[in-house]
Amino acid sequence: MKTKLFLPAAALATVSLLAQHGAVSPPPTFHKVDPRFDKLIPPGTVAEKLDDGHVWSEGPVWNKKEGYLLWSDIPKNSIFKWSPKDGVSLFMNPSGYTGTAPFTGPEPGSNGLTYDAKGRLTLCEHGDRRVSRVEANGKKITLADKYEGKRLNSPNDLCYRKNGDLYFTDPPYGLPKRWDDPAKELPFQGVYRIAKPGSKDSKLTLIIKDLKAPNGIAFSPDEKILYISVSDPQNAVWMAYNVKSDGTVDGGRVFFDSTPWVKGHTGSPDGIKVDKDGNLWAACPGGICLFAPDGTHLGTIEFKAASANLNWGGDGSWLYIASSSALYRLKTGTKGAGW
Repeated sequence: MKTKLFLPAAALATVSLLAQHGAVSPPPTFHKVDPRFDKLIPPGTVAEKLDDGHVWSEGPVWNKKEGYLLWSDIPKNSIFKWSPKDGVSLFMNPSGYTGTAPFTGPEPGSNGLTYDAKGRLTLCEHGDRRVSRVEANGKKITLADKYEGKRLNSPNDLCYRKNGDLYFTDPPYGLPKRWDDPAKELPFQGVYRIAKPGSKDSKLTLIIKDLKAPNGIAFSPDEKILYISVSDPQNAVWMAYNVKSDGTVDGGRVFFDSTPWVKGHTGSPDGIKVDKDGNLWAACPGGICLFAPDGTHLGTIEFKAASANLNWGGDGSWLYIASSSALYRLKTGTKGAGW
């Protein structure tokens, strides 16, 4: 089916800006801070570039059943696919904005992607301002698009809990004027929980509302802690919350503060993933930061371009990184939580 791709002036400006910083992303280097880094990233590790030439790569996720990776290019309103056998192809367009009028902002497409326990792709859609799921018949359904009758901002990233509940962040990055957009209906940027997503008993609950720019989201392996990255340059932190028995959270505290790193580095706290031992692998100012469960900075996979998100794939030890215009992978010395 032929679909339309909208890239208005604002988005073209974004393309031009990225082009000025290099249409082809250079490979990363590795900076060890703590000896434990070598166990996670063994000496001699090389990052392999799988694709390049995108505008803003985001939300990689591995399809375990079929053995391929999906990731978003938000300005292109598209999801791309990479497989070891067939390489790169277009998987979905449009992915996050299905309106007929040209989108007036730079980020209309899907952002974070994940799969539920039944293997159904679940998306954060900027332009359509919703969380959706692709059913077995290929049709999308809306899991959440309003809170108390008001439209969500632009869902950004998401993760499932083992009991099937879905958690997601909702900053305004997909709105053309972001915090100042006249179409913004909610006075806060929330973190939400969807109980029984897609069912007739589905319930949307606001669990955090005091963060300016909640972005990446992940659970510790035992699901007792929920991590949220805050992509606010004035408060570039990762927060940790205790997960209560009813699925809500309390005890919010700063897990790590990277605000001093913002000046002089590209990127900000963004996508988060956790390995089997509870170490955080987090998009950060300068690349992908590795943190021990106690908050110790172990080292950084350093990129010259801003890195947005990452995920595990293959046998669970391969790390896939969406960095600006490119997609990379590297073999780690661990595996993702749940593999």
